[in-house]
Amino acid sequence: MNAAYLYSLIAVVLLGLISYAGVAVAGLEGFFGIFIPYAALVLFVAGFANRIVTWGKTPVPFRIPTTSGQQKSVPWIKHDRLDNPSNTVGVIGRMALEILLFRSLFKNSRVGFSDVGGYRKIYYKWVVWLWLFALLFHYAFLVTVVRHLRFFTEPVPFFVGMLETVDGMMQVGAPGVYLSGVVLFGMAMLLLLRRIVLPKVKYISIAADYFPLLLIIGIAVTGILMRYFVKVDVGAVKELTMGLATLQPSIPEGGISALFYVHLFFVSLLLAYIPFSKLMHMGGVFLSPTRNLANNSRAVRHVNSWNYPVKTHTYEEYEDDFREKMKEAGLPVEKE
Repeated sequence: MNAAYLYSLIAVVLLGLISYAGVAVAGLEGFFGIFIPYAALVLFVAGFANRIVTWGKTPVPFRIPTTSGQQKSVPWIKHDRLDNPSNTVGVIGRMALEILLFRSLFKNSRVGFSDVGGYRKIYYKWVVWLWLFALLFHYAFLVTVVRHLRFFTEPVPFFVGMLETVDGMMQVGAPGVYLSGVVLFGMAMLLLLRRIVLPKVKYISIAADYFPLLLIIGIAVTGILMRYFVKVDVGAVKELTMGLATLQPSIPEGGISALFYVHLFFVSLLLAYIPFSKLMHMGGVFLSPTRNLANNSRAVRHVNSWNYPVKTHTYEEYEDDFREKMKEAGLPVEKE
């Protein structure tokens, strides 16, 4: 039994209780409201930059783009310009579809065996639901992050208001329900259940796979509770976040609900965790040689930058050394 998700769940619950008790009991608003967010931001920026610089400096020994289409060859064979790009334009198109629409995940398939007529046959089945869950999850997360710019800017950018209008178009009660928050929570739960329920996925999952999902669920749950069920002073929240954004941090005199500090603590943990986890795919996708290289190895020589400098002996030098003996043996020479 893979109980890694239980360890991650216990860790997230304990972290939430620690932050709640730290504010509600110990009165550590300054620690959880100022020090932790700034420390998380420093870790995120430093860790993110370090990973990007490290990846950028790493030589690519081979031209290894993953492809699923026909490579450019002779004119009468149709070339797949997106799945097997041969130039920079094709790479940009492929990267745009990958980053914006998860095109490779859209092609996800499942392999299995079936018994037909007494014979065991292999089959492949197109599975689109994982692509749909992932796409909804990422875009809901993006919309949620952009919406929260309202708390860190003054005046609030016009596009934030437009996005909030679209996000809250399905007005249900007061305050209005934001679709992004509901979708984010729902998709995160489905992705978590996929790792818990499906045997093959569960077998290869470790605690580091469950922890960020549970952390995001914790962020979504605390955010939903604050918006719809627990009264939180939005003016005080704006005062605190604007102080953080302008590097003039201060804790509002009236205080803020301890639930808000749990929410902020979860956000800070996720921010600090990103550079040291699989979540760094948000930056790594741009530097992956399997995606950002054109498959033009037939047309352009790719020099391995890791090659050790080796003294070569060209044919011209070989012929200069053995020309007379080659003539005596009756072998053709290029130079007389």
